[in-house]
Amino acid sequence: MAKRRPTPCVGICSTTFGDLVCRGCKRYAHEIVQWNGYDEDQHQRVWQRLKGLRDQVLAQMVLCADPRSFGDYCQSAGLAELEGSDQMYAVLAHLAQNMGSLKAAGLAFSEEWQPEQLTTETDSLAALQMLDTESYVRAEAHYERNYKVTV
Repeated sequence: MAKRRPTPCVGICSTTFGDLVCRGCKRYAHEIVQWNGYDEDQHQRVWQRLKGLRDQVLAQMVLCADPRSFGDYCQSAGLAELEGSDQMYAVLAHLAQNMGSLKAAGLAFSEEWQPEQLTTETDSLAALQMLDTESYVRAEAHYERNYKVTV
C-alpha cells in the first residue's frame, strides 16, 4: 500500500464558507476536495506551488542582516540541519513562538516591507502574519487569473 502524504491543511479551512482559496493552507477549493484522489505527482505539484509561494514572499520580506547571528541562532534552536528558505521560515516560526525579535536571529525586514508602529518584541509574529496575508493575496490572484470562470 502506498504511503499517504500528509495534507497541507492547517485546520483553518475557509473553503467551507465559500472561499475558492483556503485562507489557512492556500490550496484551491478543488485541490482540497480532490486531495485524497490525487496521485503522488499531483500532491507534489501542490506542495511545490505552496512552498514556492511562501518562499517568494519570504525572500522579498525578510533578509539576513547578520549571517553569523543567524547561524548561531540556527545552532541554538536546533535548526542547523535545514537549508535555504526552509531554514529561514523555521527560524521565523521559532522566533514567533518564543516571542523573539528578528534581530535576535540576525534577521530584518527588507526596505519595502517595513511595518508601521512595530516593537521589536512583536516583529517576528508580525512577519509571520504578513507572510500569511501576502501569500493568501497572491494565491487568490493566481487562482483568479488561471481558474476563475467569469460569466
